[in-house]
Amino acid sequence: MKMELNIVDFYSDVLNIYGDIGNLLCLKKRCQWRDITINQKCFSIGEDIDLDYEDTDLILIGGGSDRNQEAIANNFLNQRKYIDSYLDNDGVLLAVCGSYQMFGNNFKNIDGMDINCLEIFDMETIISKDRLIGDIILNSNIELGNDKIVGFENHGGNSYHDYNTLGIVDIGFGNNKDAVDEGLVFKNFIGTYLHGPLLPKNPHLADYLILSALKNKYEISSLSPLDDSIESKAHDFMVNKYLS
Repeated sequence: MKMELNIVDFYSDVLNIYGDIGNLLCLKKRCQWRDITINQKCFSIGEDIDLDYEDTDLILIGGGSDRNQEAIANNFLNQRKYIDSYLDNDGVLLAVCGSYQMFGNNFKNIDGMDINCLEIFDMETIISKDRLIGDIILNSNIELGNDKIVGFENHGGNSYHDYNTLGIVDIGFGNNKDAVDEGLVFKNFIGTYLHGPLLPKNPHLADYLILSALKNKYEISSLSPLDDSIESKAHDFMVNKYLS
């Protein structure tokens, strides 16, 4: 059976700190290796693009500085009702760092100025002068082929919410300086502070997103396996570096 996925890439020309565009490249390559057709749309500030959320299978949004978040905020708010409906209908979405924060109720930058947020999740983010920086390893709270998720974090934002989380921190910081939980998971939405970029470092998480999107369209329960020996060595090196 020939399968295809429609991926929408939000603001990667603005929100691409620490190479978050690598998440898109990783998904496209892993689909290509499985002969899954990818139809890609790129959406950014000032572009007139017709976004059909009923025909969207996966959305990716990267991270950026406070200034970059301010730059896309008003444009992003125009998409709120569509994104909210998309998530309610089990749409798959990965939001990293700055964009993750913008799904909450409010966010104040380092100068105390409010940045408009989508208010889709009951989450508050407070900026601190003390940044949370370094490599990070999680014990995943979602079912993956590997229970460890590795990445890199650098955020002044401290986020607070009561939703399910992506994982429990082994090394690094959680959603805030006092938390052991990292990220936010709601249906097929994943928000996280992990850069790296995240998906090339965690092919099992990339496949989780791909399979979740495909399940919304096709009667499948698994993906054809790939040779991830190189990716696994890189992933396991980071795990062993800190946890062995």
